[in-house]
Amino acid sequence: MVAMINPFDAGGYSLAEMTQAINILPNVYTRLGQMGLFRFEGVTQRSVVIEQAEGVLNLLPTVPLGGPATVANRDTRSMRSFTVPWIPHDDVITPQDIQGVRGFGVADAADPLATVMERKLTRMRVKHAQTREYMEVNALRGIVKDGAGTTLYNYFTEFGLTQLETDFVLGTAGTQVQGKVRDVLRKIETELKGETMTGVLAMVSPEFFDKLIGHAKVEEAYKYYSSTGAQPLREDTRRRFPFAGILFEEYNATVTLSTGTTETLIPSGEGIAFPLGTLDTFVTHGAPANLIETVNTVGLPIYARQIARPDGSAIEVKTEASILPINKRPRLAVRIFSSN
Repeated sequence: MVAMINPFDAGGYSLAEMTQAINILPNVYTRLGQMGLFRFEGVTQRSVVIEQAEGVLNLLPTVPLGGPATVANRDTRSMRSFTVPWIPHDDVITPQDIQGVRGFGVADAADPLATVMERKLTRMRVKHAQTREYMEVNALRGIVKDGAGTTLYNYFTEFGLTQLETDFVLGTAGTQVQGKVRDVLRKIETELKGETMTGVLAMVSPEFFDKLIGHAKVEEAYKYYSSTGAQPLREDTRRRFPFAGILFEEYNATVTLSTGTTETLIPSGEGIAFPLGTLDTFVTHGAPANLIETVNTVGLPIYARQIARPDGSAIEVKTEASILPINKRPRLAVRIFSSN
């Protein structure tokens, strides 16, 4: 009898190698992932201290041992410590996963374990990507939620800030919509506080988008755009519409939380407008894995490892991510809505 060989055993792939493998697997990018809005930055600790100064949130820097310490603002509300959320996700390879792929005891047949492992890792990576998208969309609004939909941190309440918003009043035919757009742009420009941007994007719900393009002050502009600015036979023109300096994009995304309930990322009748092309506003901090060998190392987006059960009944595939997305300038993301 020839035992099936596990190519991922102690003589095969280490934690570092499996982690590298899952991080280079093709990713099914979500919208924010495609945009690359949130820059990933690893940290060495599982909690971070964030300081707020004039509406800008920043991690406290490290200094050489014995060097001068940073000076904190005496306002006790200006500094907070946040634990980086830990997101483990496990799977398992059982005999049923490879049953029938080759005859038992056939030593020269191709071993299917590597293929099965890659398939498992790909599916797990997709789930981590969806979770990160959910967390980053909420971080745009200054909120950190976990996969169950529970609010972990609200940066506005933590630091005594207020979210900026603009009511477009799209239910009123006489509303000067261009004036509303200029109001949003001016709010964002004021809150840049030294940052740069290349433009402004508004991700809006289908209800808001329909009201916008159907408004008396916008309808003609949209008709002109859809007939000349885009190619209706090739593009889904309902998705994006530049108007008066803001690119409005319909974002109709719904996620299934770990509780089994669903949540729409952009609430009905609302949207969120934010700058594009910033250098240091949207950041996702990653902490090291909850393992002895990763202590005090710089965190990576995802970690993966495998453990073969002693009785040979299965191979456990373990992944984890520890991420904390931050909008360093929470007031830059302006809530837009229509009250009628």
